[in-house]
Amino acid sequence: MSNAAYATTLHIRDNCLCLHAQRAARTLARRFDEAFRPLGVTSGQFSLLNGLNRPEPPTIGAVAELLAMDRSTVTANLKPLERAGLVVSAVDQKDRRGRRIGLTDQGRTLLQQAWPIWIAEHGRLEDELDGRGDALREGLRAVA
Repeated sequence: MSNAAYATTLHIRDNCLCLHAQRAARTLARRFDEAFRPLGVTSGQFSLLNGLNRPEPPTIGAVAELLAMDRSTVTANLKPLERAGLVVSAVDQKDRRGRRIGLTDQGRTLLQQAWPIWIAEHGRLEDELDGRGDALREGLRAVA
């Protein structure tokens, strides 16, 4: 390998926004996974459950849009939550071709138990960011 090629590799390692975002996302997911472990859910499942917490059960498409996932990934991620009795799926009465996903009472209870955990862990993270949380959120929203 030439020195120029290796220099390019090092430049990408140090400057690639995608790489840094992926590393940060994995680190945050592990951190929140650990925080939610006592409840038996992952950070991704928490986000999905939170995305379902609406006055009217959303469509799979609406949840996919919120989480920036494709519909098939949302559907796959809903299956273990449905088996656990946390969510329920029903035919969309407004469009019988679609489905709406809602929280069960058990799902709402779990989400209510998860919120204080999220608040505490998120507060620690905000403290670690030393006042830069808003700038980080703004930058991430700009990319999304």
